[in-house]
Amino acid sequence: MINSVPKMSSVKKVVETNRTDYSVSFLDESTIEKNPLFQFEQWMEEAIINKTEEPNCMTLSTVADNGRVSSRIVLLRNFNENGFSFFTNYSSKKANQLGDGKFCALNFFWQQMQRQIRIEGEVMKLSAKESDDYFNSRPRDSQIGAHASAQSTVLNNRKELEDKFAMLSAEFARKEVPRPQNWGGFIIKPMLYEFWQGRPNRLHDRIQYTLTNNQWIIERLSP
Repeated sequence: MINSVPKMSSVKKVVETNRTDYSVSFLDESTIEKNPLFQFEQWMEEAIINKTEEPNCMTLSTVADNGRVSSRIVLLRNFNENGFSFFTNYSSKKANQLGDGKFCALNFFWQQMQRQIRIEGEVMKLSAKESDDYFNSRPRDSQIGAHASAQSTVLNNRKELEDKFAMLSAEFARKEVPRPQNWGGFIIKPMLYEFWQGRPNRLHDRIQYTLTNNQWIIERLSP
């Protein structure tokens, strides 16, 4: 039996009053890494150890030429001294709002650990080889799915997509699936990091790293 949907007033009451007091950990300038990439790696490792579900999920925010902002969840697939990488259809809405020399923002939120990381930076496309290497590592059905989906375009119905997937599955039977030319990676080169640790009474810890003259300036922000 399906539970009845609560009345709107009950839902609104939960939204208005739901609160969690954060007290799992703290963040202190005396113990953090001087390089924010190392701090990110440390927190990501702790998220994995604590079995955080899909710790590489991140919100990607982009800006259109008319100034309108869009956000969506994507998966981080690599990070190193060059930046943070993810992959998508180059004809999608987000890809059209990105491009060499443009800017975007990333956000990781790990509720179990009461932590958040914000990253702002400049975007570049990954090389064709890097995109090929990642595409070739994907499950076969995901490779076919990249061909089947003209991401962000309007579909008449679900069957249209499933029929195209079935047709392509037959077409690629017993042969390798090539990377679509309109599918590949982006890399974000950070210019700002903010590490947020929830604390009691909403007096959260916020440590910001800002890249200035090729050096990271570390500052504590008011919560």
